[in-house]
Amino acid sequence: MSDLDNDKKRLIFRSWHRGTREMDMLLGNFADAHVPAFSDVDLKLYEDVLNIPDVDLYDWYTGKTQPPANMNNGILEQFLTYQIKASRT
Repeated sequence: MSDLDNDKKRLIFRSWHRGTREMDMLLGNFADAHVPAFSDVDLKLYEDVLNIPDVDLYDWYTGKTQPPANMNNGILEQFLTYQIKASRT
């Protein structure tokens, strides 16, 4: 297994284990859907997103507040517009 594969698995795991249930679900589903296709650059940007506190990310995701310009990147923008698909069972 390559280091890149290990990095992707690590980031997906971190996404599902944030500390708040809401962010676990949002980031976990986003990571499952997008991280496998991320480039090295995307992975670094996503890791930066994972270092943002849950309360800030959640407020940005729900539109309560806007992220500061210096924090915004393509991966954060992709996450902020991500919609979890409802499963039909």
